[in-house]
Amino acid sequence: MSGLEVTYIGAFIAGLLSFLSPCVLPLIPSYIMYITGISYGDLLAEHPSHIIRQKSIFHSLCFICGFTVVFVLLGASATYIGTFLHENAVIIRKVGGVLLVLLGIHVTGLFHLTFLLGDKRVSIKHKPAGYVGSFLVGIAFAAGWTPCIGPILAAILAVAATAEKVSQGILLLLSYSLGLGVPFFLAALAMHSFMLLFNRFKKYIRICEIITGFFLMAIGVLIYTNWLTRLSGYVTLFFQGI
Repeated sequence: MSGLEVTYIGAFIAGLLSFLSPCVLPLIPSYIMYITGISYGDLLAEHPSHIIRQKSIFHSLCFICGFTVVFVLLGASATYIGTFLHENAVIIRKVGGVLLVLLGIHVTGLFHLTFLLGDKRVSIKHKPAGYVGSFLVGIAFAAGWTPCIGPILAAILAVAATAEKVSQGILLLLSYSLGLGVPFFLAALAMHSFMLLFNRFKKYIRICEIITGFFLMAIGVLIYTNWLTRLSGYVTLFFQGI
């Protein structure tokens, strides 16, 4: 396992944390109903029909592809721009690190950044029919759902900006998208089981939010001190020695 692989795993975990955020997780059933057109009662069926299961699978995959395309393009852009800003890498790294620490403090609730308190969601009131419509909703989700996933996404983009190759930035955001998309797909596939788990988990959402905040602060400190790059190098050397 190389340092890059460890970074990709971290991006996947960041995607999971985005999924568990308090303004994404509770709305998963609503999103699935919206993109599939299936009623809440049908989604909650313990043994859904073949048609309902098929709709859930394909519409959720189109939705996931929609936000994945946006995130991957952002990752590629961050890395591409980062290569041009190499001369100012130290300043950019330190500013990015400070911003991530501030975002982490905001997420924990220790204090709030006012510009992140507004709801920046892009909504589509009337979803276009079919799988293309679900894809477009996925794009809208990625483009506008900033209050919760924004700080975590910013951390991943900051790491992508330090990547040497555009392909690394793409893989980094693809890993993040998988972390966000896999649990969404599983929820769409088995909504009955998801709701049972959600009812048990919802009392821990605030704890998860605090953990996410400290995760962001830790990434910010690592980027500011350049320890993220050093740790990746140490991990690579460690596994090469095994």
